[in-house]
Amino acid sequence: MACIRKRRGKWVIDYYDAAGKRRWETVAGTRKDAEERMAKIVSGGRRAIDTKRTTEEYAKEWLETYAKTHVKPSTYWEYESILKNHLFPAFGKVPFARISREMVKKLVAEKVRAGFSRSYVRNIIVPLREMFNHAIDDGLVISNPASRLGRFNYRRGDSKKINPLTRDELGLVLQTAKERIPHHYPLLLCAARTGMRAGELAALQWQDIDFNGRFIEVRRNLSRGELSTPKNHKTRRIDMSLQLTNTLDELLGRRKADALRKNGTNPDLVLNAVMESCVFIREDGRALDPNDLRRQILYRVLDMAGIRRIRFHDLRHTYASLLLQQGESPAYVKDQLGHFSIQMTVDIYGHLMPGANKQAVDKLDDVPGESPATSGSKTVAEAPRTEANYA
Repeated sequence: MACIRKRRGKWVIDYYDAAGKRRWETVAGTRKDAEERMAKIVSGGRRAIDTKRTTEEYAKEWLETYAKTHVKPSTYWEYESILKNHLFPAFGKVPFARISREMVKKLVAEKVRAGFSRSYVRNIIVPLREMFNHAIDDGLVISNPASRLGRFNYRRGDSKKINPLTRDELGLVLQTAKERIPHHYPLLLCAARTGMRAGELAALQWQDIDFNGRFIEVRRNLSRGELSTPKNHKTRRIDMSLQLTNTLDELLGRRKADALRKNGTNPDLVLNAVMESCVFIREDGRALDPNDLRRQILYRVLDMAGIRRIRFHDLRHTYASLLLQQGESPAYVKDQLGHFSIQMTVDIYGHLMPGANKQAVDKLDDVPGESPATSGSKTVAEAPRTEANYA
């Protein structure tokens, strides 16, 4: 892989070290001596230069030979999108071996200045870091310029804000769906009462619902026609409200009756097939595509109700914000949403808990709940206005 040239009668090895810095080493003797020295450089952990293999070429090979068979389909498509929109414009024509830590840090700084959120900037670096890890495993390099980049600041004001519906807006949306598009009312109610992601709703099967225990077991996610595990690779249980339980129970009853009416020769087989089928389907009976939930269902009902358009994912934000506003603990909300950590829940929704801080500081008072007017002692506000009061 090394580049060996003859210069002024001597052989020169041209390579990049582990830090991404270009190096030259002159070897006295024959070309064979230079090749032996080059082998020692590579085995000694220095990175040999390959001027013909660009980052784009290596990335496309990595996607096909590794990522496609080692990550979930949704992750694969995310990697492909990040490479196309962020990494190829920055490094696509650069030889893969020449990417340095300084170049990666510069890319991070550019994305931060562009207003991308901290989490999204981290996501941009993930496929690059994984590519270098793969190259390390293959013995091509010994260091990863995209790893351990440290913390970085970002412009909080430019990060994407969540856009939840209010309780009244949500009520109007659900009522409109029930009256105008009743086929999709159970879907929208489930999204509003569970915070499930679009892909999780599209992949939900009747066998995942426990009507006696009143919970849903989220086991699958549908993305680009591929079934996989939910985000964070773990299943979770979501509590169901009475309203949602009754609505889905009625829907299941109708679904069973329709199936038996069409094919009642083997009831047990028919009912088992129903339990293994998707809960939410199109009006013509076909499977739902998660990408259609926003435009074909949510936008329709929002326009009918005269409410601003939101993303389908904002129903998830609505669910979480309403739980927190009514006093539920962040730990409970974290479990319901399937967040990786409670810190993620607090970072996203902590500002939506009005009044919680006031109650917390009230508990620090000598007599909790007692107002200054009934405390029996003067406060600074009641004391004479002297300079001492303003010290």
